[in-house]
Amino acid sequence: MNTGLVETWTGNITDLGPIYPLVGTEWLWIIVGVVFWIGWHIWQLRFESRTYDEEQERWKGDALVKAIREDYE
Repeated sequence: MNTGLVETWTGNITDLGPIYPLVGTEWLWIIVGVVFWIGWHIWQLRFESRTYDEEQERWKGDALVKAIREDYE
């Protein structure tokens, strides 16, 4: 991967041009990052909701009261 020939660092830096790879793909990476971020949040919400529903079903009725009394008495 070549970012250009830099023989000397003296002079005006704007004359060098871009010195990093994949110039022009910044918007693509922003879109990929935002899509990943939103997708992760959706997955996290579904996972937490499923876990909450499982725990709510597990501790339904007297099971919760019994578990609390056994732990604290």
